[in-house]
Amino acid sequence: MATKYYTHFMTGGLRAPAAMPSSEWSGVVELRHPLQVGGGTRELRSLLARSFDLDSDEIKILHWARLH
Repeated sequence: MATKYYTHFMTGGLRAPAAMPSSEWSGVVELRHPLQVGGGTRELRSLLARSFDLDSDEIKILHWARLH
């Protein structure tokens, strides 16, 4: 069963190419499994990074919350 999360995050930063400045985003992300408490944002960052064709360390999660 898929789990949905509201996510507020930034892309870019120090390691981002100059052509891609830092940008702030928010939206709903659907995952196959619930995030693990404490270390789950690593999976979320990885998914977002693949979507933006970035490395996961170029994603900074500002806020996330599970949707009911």
